Amino acid sequence: MLRRRALAACTATVAVGVLAPAGLTGSASADPSPRLPTSTAAGTGQLSPGLLKAMRRDLGLTAAEARGRIGRESRAAAVAAGLQRSLGGDFAGALVSGDDAALTVATTDATDAARIGKAGARPVAVEHSLAELDTVKAALDRVALGRAPKGIPAWYVDVATNRVVVQAARASAADAFLAAADVPRDMVTVSRSSEKPRTFADLRGGDAYYMNGSGRCSIGFPVKRGSSQSGFVSAGHCGTPGVSTSGYNQQAQGSFQGSTFPGRDYSWVATSTNWTPRALVNGYGNGDVTVTGSTEALEGSSVCRSGSTTGWHCGTVQQRNTSVTYQEGTVSGVTRTDVCAEPGDSGGSFISGGQAQGVTSGGSGNCSQGGTTYFQPVNPALQAYGLTLVISGTPTDPPTDPTDPPTEPPGSTWAAGSLYNAGDRVTYGGVMYRCLQAHSAIVGWEPPNVPALSERG
Repeated sequence: MLRRRALAACTATVAVGVLAPAGLTGSASADPSPRLPTSTAAGTGQLSPGLLKAMRRDLGLTAAEARGRIGRESRAAAVAAGLQRSLGGDFAGALVSGDDAALTVATTDATDAARIGKAGARPVAVEHSLAELDTVKAALDRVALGRAPKGIPAWYVDVATNRVVVQAARASAADAFLAAADVPRDMVTVSRSSEKPRTFADLRGGDAYYMNGSGRCSIGFPVKRGSSQSGFVSAGHCGTPGVSTSGYNQQAQGSFQGSTFPGRDYSWVATSTNWTPRALVNGYGNGDVTVTGSTEALEGSSVCRSGSTTGWHCGTVQQRNTSVTYQEGTVSGVTRTDVCAEPGDSGGSFISGGQAQGVTSGGSGNCSQGGTTYFQPVNPALQAYGLTLVISGTPTDPPTDPTDPPTEPPGSTWAAGSLYNAGDRVTYGGVMYRCLQAHSAIVGWEPPNVPALSERG
């Protein structure tokens, strides 16, 4: 059983309550940290017309509102990453809400309120840390990986309610699942659900590819392995190692090198030198989307999907670290969204602004009546196979206009007050770092301290 933390100095009686210690009534009571320029965050000035059009249709946002929202969400993700590092074991999750991307950060220690408020976030007091909730979910995952639970379509850590939510068709199914995992019932909420998730493996999003004449899926994101091998990541249920692939033009392309499904739902295909990877997602006639990094969007953030069956559709991130039961077995570590999808969209790209999020796994519903779709996050797939995401500015991208004015010189020393764009390289402490998203550097956001903004290399 898991240790529960009591909150001294917190008198809230609900699962999530706003902290209000003396002198603090929310983020307005503290001086927020300097904010990223909205116009430059996450390259919002270069968002594709197709993505903006889909956000207008599905989220009701004008182009200017969409750019502003993505910029604010990008900054919130960076602030949340810094607070997670600072709060350590007290951290209980973060989420954004509304078009203004108001950031809420949960903690199990009321004395963290001032620190959270100073960073510009709304602090809330909760009973369980994110690590404790993740431990409960991991226990459920272990049971499911042994045998997929019947009548349990999905389960996930819900930051908003500070609980692990288990969706179940019947109460008896939930009781059996929880008993097998031996987890604290007071940390779990059971939600009645009639969803029947399935994989989208018939015809596929992004650019199509074919598997040995036996079906069609879609490219998730182009990648590199080492300095010379090109390829792409996709859904694991699309193929197994050794299966050959051909491209959208039916020409020989490559073969699956790694694939995991169920358990996870990712794969990678190595391609021949006839295929050149680009940092792009198919815009379906509305302008391709440029991939500038892979910073994970917070729960509540906007996210869009490109698929060959239904084109562009957008919605929001509901819960990360979700487990879902398909007919083939349980898949864990996927992200739950309210973006619609249909058979044929499987493997397609999920992206937030210019940040790659993952590849379409499966879901329920359709794009006529709405539904739920899960994506496999891209970063675990990259780590599993030792891959590097192809992003804007890599040697495989088309060259930029030589008349474009230079930004921060490559290899310069990091300095607070400087403006860095995605792809810029700087040194700090004798180590080279690459900027993942545009930002104005401030004290406390040194490259090793905020991995959402910079990575080594």
